[in-house]
Amino acid sequence: MIRKLIGSVIGTRNDKLIRKYQRRLGAINALESKYQSYSDGELQEAFRALKQSVQEKTQSLDGVLEHSFAITREASKRVLNMRHFDVQLIGGMVLCEGKIAEMKTGEGKTLVATLAVALYAMEARSVHVVTVNDYLAHRDAKEMEPLYAFLGYSIGVITAGVKDDATRLEIYAKDIVYGTNNEFGFDYLRDNMKYSLDQKVQKQHFFAIVDEVDSILIDEARTPLIISGPINRKMENYESADKVAKKLSAAEDFSIDEKNRVILISENGIKKAEELFGIDNLYSIENAALSHHLDQALKANFLFIKDKDYVVQEGEVIIVDEFTGRLSEGRRFSEGLHQAIEAKEGVAIKEESQTLADITFQNYFRLYEKLSGMTGTAQTEASEFLQIYNLEVVSIPTNVPIKRCDLNDLVYKSEEEKFQAVIKKIQELHAKGQPVLVGTASIEKSETLHHLLTKERIPHTVLNAKQHTREAEIIKDAGKKGAVTIATNMAGRGVDIKLDDTVKALGGLYIIGTERHESRRIDNQLRGRSGRQGDVGTSQFYLSLEDPLLRIFGSDRIKGVMERLGLNNGEHIESGLVTRAVEKAQKKVENLHFESRKHLLEYDDVANEQRKTVYKFRNELLDPNYDMRARIDENRQYALSQSLSRLQALFGEGVDTDKEALRAIIKEDFGLEVVLDGALGEGSDGGMGVIDVNDGGVQQAILAQLEQSYDKKMSPLTPEQRNEIERVIYLQVLDNAWREHLYTMDNLKTGIGLRSYNQKDPLVEYKKESYNLFLELIESIKTEAIKTLHIIQFQAENTSEEAQDSAQKIIEELQENQENLDYNAQAIQANLQENHLQNQTTKNQAIKENPTQGIGGKKIMRNELCPCNSGKKYKQCCGKSGPKKGLLAHKGE
Repeated sequence: MIRKLIGSVIGTRNDKLIRKYQRRLGAINALESKYQSYSDGELQEAFRALKQSVQEKTQSLDGVLEHSFAITREASKRVLNMRHFDVQLIGGMVLCEGKIAEMKTGEGKTLVATLAVALYAMEARSVHVVTVNDYLAHRDAKEMEPLYAFLGYSIGVITAGVKDDATRLEIYAKDIVYGTNNEFGFDYLRDNMKYSLDQKVQKQHFFAIVDEVDSILIDEARTPLIISGPINRKMENYESADKVAKKLSAAEDFSIDEKNRVILISENGIKKAEELFGIDNLYSIENAALSHHLDQALKANFLFIKDKDYVVQEGEVIIVDEFTGRLSEGRRFSEGLHQAIEAKEGVAIKEESQTLADITFQNYFRLYEKLSGMTGTAQTEASEFLQIYNLEVVSIPTNVPIKRCDLNDLVYKSEEEKFQAVIKKIQELHAKGQPVLVGTASIEKSETLHHLLTKERIPHTVLNAKQHTREAEIIKDAGKKGAVTIATNMAGRGVDIKLDDTVKALGGLYIIGTERHESRRIDNQLRGRSGRQGDVGTSQFYLSLEDPLLRIFGSDRIKGVMERLGLNNGEHIESGLVTRAVEKAQKKVENLHFESRKHLLEYDDVANEQRKTVYKFRNELLDPNYDMRARIDENRQYALSQSLSRLQALFGEGVDTDKEALRAIIKEDFGLEVVLDGALGEGSDGGMGVIDVNDGGVQQAILAQLEQSYDKKMSPLTPEQRNEIERVIYLQVLDNAWREHLYTMDNLKTGIGLRSYNQKDPLVEYKKESYNLFLELIESIKTEAIKTLHIIQFQAENTSEEAQDSAQKIIEELQENQENLDYNAQAIQANLQENHLQNQTTKNQAIKENPTQGIGGKKIMRNELCPCNSGKKYKQCCGKSGPKKGLLAHKGE
């Protein structure tokens, strides 16, 4: 049977794989009669024996595959009343090999997954099944739970509704975990912000099956997962920029590049903006923040469209996912764009945020030891799956041949003519009772059609992001006689539309696409809602030259054909030539998006290596057996050498340093009144008050005093308290430094493209500079942790008990502070010596000029806002070192 299904073409890689699976399929089918004769108890015992052999390493997973598949199929027949088709068994084998199974709509991918899940869960390591939304995660887990329970497995579901970590920890401990890509990814990031190994919920990344793999690993791969916290910005800047943007004219003041989604302001526009802002130079250093806000305000007003790119609900701007049409609650546009849209819509402007942790889906899913996926549409991106994820796509033949008729596109001159034709077609189909599913590219277009159908008094249902809670119910009814359903792209995923015999006799479900999506896969998903399991059906797309895809990428050739034919209003063209021209335009966009995703990944790969290093060190710190003392001794020596080097630099090339300056800097950095005479040799300075800081004896003497002082301070504490304080302080410093590093990297990435104007490869420059920044990060963690540990003091040290109580209070406040995800030294200052956690609160020059004064005049801190009002931190603005000054410094150059 399978040989007939795969068709007559042989010799291709896909066909060879199918034939290989077919041979193994015979072995599975040969076992069916054996397990059919087993009682339920005998079948369960046989599966338990397989699990035991795998866990005892007497057999491999591949070695028990045939028996596992045969038992799982028999169990499914008994508890679900569903028997796996042969093609579904092939799909299961594809998943077990870490490949992507491309299976058409209605082929039962949910059941296919059970084969690979049941096999890999034998390892007693949690298997993750990833879905595109909470509804599908709940639905699939609920439907398959009886089967998994029969086989002796526990199952859990991770969705946005699971709020507390205790419940998440319990769910992740299950044998099988269903959940969404966002929840799995965010849990990974949150885990790497925890202060205890016991608090981490996601213990491992063993085996994952990604359902609708193209949606998750391709469509959503351009948007990284980001956990962010607020930073201070002037809210009035967004409002004033919005007012100016609304007074500028596209015809005179700026040009719009829709293809690349950028706005280029003209000289005339700059002049007008300066007049409206009441400033002399929009691009001077002091006005850099305003120029950035104006750029974002122009994008918000002239590129981002309400009910297409976002919706406004209950006073909030919520992003609409461009691929699924669903609302992306919790996500916000970056770099002030979201605030610009809030200003445009007149809703409350929320604070801009700073990245605390981030990762791309590409790098998250590459954490898994084995990754596989399922979808109905993957071949168009097969090369990307192979390049980025090392995932091969295998097209599985359908159980029953497809009978759906896919008609050529109809192209009209204007959108108005197109919609009139669509309404006419819907009237014709509705009159005879044939159900219609109309696909639209945006909420705005779905509501336009809704008004037109209401005007014609045609009963219908609308499914878009505003009705997403009723998605399953609406789609389930879309195949009923006389049903007319308008849907955005969200209708293309996960829910089958079943037809009765009456509807099949009328021709099945008729699909009307009102616009070609930028991706051919999204169009194929819409078509795939019809013709499941050999059902009849029809699909056709209605296009116009005003559609964004044709207008931007492919209308000239088609427009020329229409003009030569002399078409009148309401007339259309229909031919394979037009359809191929549209597909060519789609390929152009797909290539652009691939380059965008590849570009994002290339940059994130740089950050990912750093992320893995930091998270590895963080996990070491979380280990209660980690040797903190060895780490502290090593870093104390390094921190001292850095302090001495800094001091020597202040006194020029010579090695003689004022003793009082040395005392001042040790006091500032470590909180210790160091004794320089005696241990260093009485009168060794020849009466001049100078000392050689390069002298090994000098350094060792200071180091010994630092060690003695630190051990004396910690001596009243229990070993557990001492270790906990050291560990938590290190974690606090590491998290704070990592967060600042991410902020710096964000700024670097924003402006690095400008390097190309100087004939330099931006990616090479980014790698080079990010490496230097990472070295600075490591240095910062080493020195700041040591200085903080030396400076910290306990409120009461008269008795051991009082010191321990004080230490315990510090530990609790540090841990409570961590839960707020915002490290703030002030939060624990009551238990620290006043001002000691504020690093570099003295001007270095003041030490050089007046070493006896110690802490000198006020200095602009690196992490404070720059006094030029750019809105950036001082270290990323006027305080940046090197030759790059002025506007380029503001742009992250």
